[in-house]
Amino acid sequence: MTTPAPLRIGLLGTGPWAARTHAPALAAHPGVRLQGVWGRRPEAAEALARAHATTAYADPDALFAACDAVAVALPPDVQAPLAVRAAQAGCHLLLDKPVATTPGGAREVADAAEAAGVASVVFFTLRFAAGVAPWVAEQAAVGGWFTARAHWLGALFSPDSDSPYAASPWRGEKGALWDVGPHALSVLLPTLGDVTHLTAAAGPGDTVHLTLRHASGASSVTTLSLSAPQEAAGVSIELRGTDGVHELPAEWGPATDSFGTATDALLEAVRTGAPHPCDARFGQRVTEILARAEAALSAAS
Repeated sequence: MTTPAPLRIGLLGTGPWAARTHAPALAAHPGVRLQGVWGRRPEAAEALARAHATTAYADPDALFAACDAVAVALPPDVQAPLAVRAAQAGCHLLLDKPVATTPGGAREVADAAEAAGVASVVFFTLRFAAGVAPWVAEQAAVGGWFTARAHWLGALFSPDSDSPYAASPWRGEKGALWDVGPHALSVLLPTLGDVTHLTAAAGPGDTVHLTLRHASGASSVTTLSLSAPQEAAGVSIELRGTDGVHELPAEWGPATDSFGTATDALLEAVRTGAPHPCDARFGQRVTEILARAEAALSAAS
């Protein structure tokens, strides 16, 4: 048997997430070749490409033409139209969450991927974490869930935060609902089913409280924030049902490892042609739910 040639993959984005997670994970992955980097700041693209012995591209379409796939580490409103162009150029898609900030934008990405016949995977960090991915699969198989509780409390916007992501304009505008809400939904949807009804209420800072009714009949309550005090920060998800009480594993592993697993998932989808559970269509559904929650918050204010 011959070993398949590495998938040529381009990276869109040069910010902290791209530099800390995407680029090193792609450069180290044996199944892909980091073909090049494009960014909105050419000097940053040059620096990131140089650090990983690849090429900086001034034109994203030129990068698409040189690649079999693209990985995206850009704000969602920038990601969506570029993902459509990449799919139309025949590139498989390794996207970040959320896919877009409007249902229409997310739908265009999913439609473009399907029309072009390219594979897509959305990088929901939790779904690809070594300790969490099998846990989610196990709980989805168990069923019989009655209710769930999720907390994702980050301190990104707390006064003493030194996170490089605190300066992110899109996170500042869209807040925890759009930044960490996808993580919670990526666990709740496969275990409890699609959201059939929701209510949303605002809390301190950018905090959002969601109450969700799921297709299985179960309900869940989720609290999301990026402005919690450092002392209050943390993540927990708890499921309760006929099988008892099950809690999300505390150990996730490095984000680079999770991204490597997401890359594996894309390679498998390319090889088999079978859609991954976290494909662009799933990303569209998550975007639709977030938009409904945002509209509910606006109506209540």
